[in-house]
Amino acid sequence: MFERTCRGAGINARIAPVPRKLSSSCGLACEFPCEMRSKVEEIAGDKKIQVAGYHDIDE
Repeated sequence: MFERTCRGAGINARIAPVPRKLSSSCGLACEFPCEMRSKVEEIAGDKKIQVAGYHDIDE
C-alpha cells in the first residue's frame, strides 16, 4: 500500500529487502530518490506508518 501511495504521489518508490549493510535481520525497506525524502516522510506520517529510520545509500 505504501509503495502504491508513493507512486500515486509521483514518487518512484519500490519495496525491497533491507540492505545488508544496514541490518542483518529480515525486513522491508522502501527505496526512493533522495530528493523526495520530505514528501515520503509526509506520506508516512499521514498514513501513520512507523519508520525505523531514513538512510542515504550510495550504490
